Amino acid sequence: MGQRLRVLDVGVGQGTQTLRLARAGHEVTGLESDPTMLEAARTALADEPEGIRRRVRLLEGDGRETGAHFLPGAFDVVLCHGVLMYVPEPDPLLAGLARVLAPGGLLSLLVRNGDALAMRPGLAGDWDTALTAFDSPSYINRIGLPVRADRREELTETLTAIGAPLHAWYGVRVFTDLAPDDAEPPGSQEWERLLTAEERAGRTDPYRAVAALLHLCGVRG
Repeated sequence: MGQRLRVLDVGVGQGTQTLRLARAGHEVTGLESDPTMLEAARTALADEPEGIRRRVRLLEGDGRETGAHFLPGAFDVVLCHGVLMYVPEPDPLLAGLARVLAPGGLLSLLVRNGDALAMRPGLAGDWDTALTAFDSPSYINRIGLPVRADRREELTETLTAIGAPLHAWYGVRVFTDLAPDDAEPPGSQEWERLLTAEERAGRTDPYRAVAALLHLCGVRG
């Protein structure tokens, strides 16, 4: 086993990331503001072996309130995946997340790509929505909620300002954004080829710039 890291998972959802990291040997704290999602995560955790359960702490709380829950420098890694689109003003949240990172710690963000917001409706032939997306970061997500996207240039500036400058970035869902969830069964040869193509596109220009999502990694100075 490698180094055991202290990880904060903000917006833990059903606990998928938290459990995967705990199974890998890390100490994980999950923070979730939605009681229903938090209960789902606790139910999933209850099915895990005792050794994994001991490495996980699940808390009800908002990512914008990290100062009320944690000391500065408390974590080696902070994950904030699929959360910023629900936050009207992301800068205070990101500043709070950087505060609880130890020096050299990693801040991992997964956000909707504001620079490619017109791609999905455009490829689907929804021209009105595509034209609107050129001028506005707001959109309606797949479950019908009003949310917002972020632009890489703006997030790069924010990460620098909060002391966790951008270290690397990747595109996510370059080729598969419109694919049905059950397009190919996991583990099949076609699935493996899909993952290989997605992984390469996600780290290659110009493809990564038009991905549906962006994965940005900042490192605390």
